[in-house]
Amino acid sequence: MKLSIAQSTELWRLLADASRLRLLLLLEAHQLSVAELTEITGLAQSRVSTHLAKLKRAGLVQASRNGSGAQYALSPDRGRAAELWTVMRERLDDPQASVDRERASEVVRVRKHGQTWAESVAGRMELHYSPGRTWEATARALIGLLNLGDVLDVASGDGVMAELIAERAESVACVDISSKVLAAARKRIGPVSNVAFTRADMAALPFRNQSFDHVFLMHALSYARRPQAAISEAVRCLRRGGRMVIATLNEHGHEAAMQAYDHVNLGVSPATLEHWLNEAGLVVESCRVTSRDPRPPYFEVVTALARTEHSPLP
Repeated sequence: MKLSIAQSTELWRLLADASRLRLLLLLEAHQLSVAELTEITGLAQSRVSTHLAKLKRAGLVQASRNGSGAQYALSPDRGRAAELWTVMRERLDDPQASVDRERASEVVRVRKHGQTWAESVAGRMELHYSPGRTWEATARALIGLLNLGDVLDVASGDGVMAELIAERAESVACVDISSKVLAAARKRIGPVSNVAFTRADMAALPFRNQSFDHVFLMHALSYARRPQAAISEAVRCLRRGGRMVIATLNEHGHEAAMQAYDHVNLGVSPATLEHWLNEAGLVVESCRVTSRDPRPPYFEVVTALARTEHSPLP
């Protein structure tokens, strides 16, 4: 979004206030009333109301009715301040925010007295902590259902995926362009005999044709200047009956927010990704938006599952 000097100045002034930042961080985790925000922060109620009004006008906060009062939360809309807040949020780490979150948790517990934990978070359970209930724990529980054969992990990063699937694969070939990142992956995984690490560009993979049963491109395409070429190269490495799994950002316009992560493109739509997979000779089993970030600017993730013309592995 292009901004005038006056608009830019207005946005910086909006977020150049410690109290407003505290409120945004709280509303990221909970829906809270003015009275609850006052209790948590120790700010005067009039100041809280004034700050909320300004944040609401900027599109960062929304209000909903709950019984006789209003509760506030981060807005799902892409307000003009969303990009700036996203950049700031990634770098915010303050002891006061931790204190505020602890107080907010206690306030919410008191408000929900008489309900079970599951009842109190029903509809938003994935956003709340519960002992042992994490996405990692869920993934590790389900991974035992898989038999992956030989796996190629493109843009493998520091080995998170390889560590997760190594026990369910005959072999895992991790490929990344960064020697430093691959060194971190080796350290993470340790002396596992069926995991190998190779420094290479995803557009020129050093493997023979039809070498792998599964190819993963998990957030790899954001770093590809020619995503379609990277897909074609990965398909070359797939065996008959092999499958490709892709996760990538949906097409977006938040170029400034992506600079911190070294992304070289602005995502790809499901329709475009499906077209590329078909052009590469794969049968697309699914290709759609599967998740949306819970905070601005609400990036969406496209997940695709495709296979070669022959029947997939059992």
